[in-house]
Amino acid sequence: MDLLYLLLCIFLGTLPMNRIIDGYDPVPHSIKYIVSIQTRLRQHFCGGSLITKYWVLTAAHCNKRIDNMMVVAGDHTLRIYEGTEQEIFPQVLVPHPEFNSQTNNNDIMLIKLQVPVWLNNFVSIIILPRQDATLAPGSMCRVSGWGSINPEGDGISSILQTVKLPIVSSEQCNSSTSYNGYITKHMLCAGYSTGGKDACKGDSGGPLVCDGLLYGVVSWGNECAMPGYPGVYTAVSIYRSWIENTVFSFY
Repeated sequence: MDLLYLLLCIFLGTLPMNRIIDGYDPVPHSIKYIVSIQTRLRQHFCGGSLITKYWVLTAAHCNKRIDNMMVVAGDHTLRIYEGTEQEIFPQVLVPHPEFNSQTNNNDIMLIKLQVPVWLNNFVSIIILPRQDATLAPGSMCRVSGWGSINPEGDGISSILQTVKLPIVSSEQCNSSTSYNGYITKHMLCAGYSTGGKDACKGDSGGPLVCDGLLYGVVSWGNECAMPGYPGVYTAVSIYRSWIENTVFSFY
């Protein structure tokens, strides 16, 4: 971690969100596209979204050693075996070639699975928005994950959580009273000006879904649920062409 990144973190009081505050338990297995990314010892550390039977979309900062990663689809309660889980090892990790760990720009990664998931009543895929599609400020979206349920970021939630958040304009998110210019065109913001609801530690890489489409990937923020600092997400629509080209290159 270099000096520039440390200064940025000190200024914003932030680090990337391995990062749901004030959310609720969804109906079990109603969010069928979400996956838990775990170590081989079954320790959850990031979320992701199934975009095909073979491919998961997540954050580039969730890139761990491929030999110590496992993708779990069809889960709801992490600490209980429910009989719906599908555990699959990754075959290839494809982080965006221009990912910048200092600024979190291009914080997006594809994971190709060794075998396809079985699509059933507990597992399905999520559709991507069209290339460069945008959302109006105030549009309501839903972020989900097994991350921490308190702003201090302690531990993770055993039960999947979800919360609805409004899209915040880039201008507001980039204002001097918020992220002060650190939001790029590859990012989008979602949250309330009063804080209180947000993604948090353990939610990184997870889905922000708007109008049934995967518009965002949990990326970073100023701690969790802080007033004036909405969560920051990778804007998936910017990468539609890159995602398709990457996936098709393996066929």
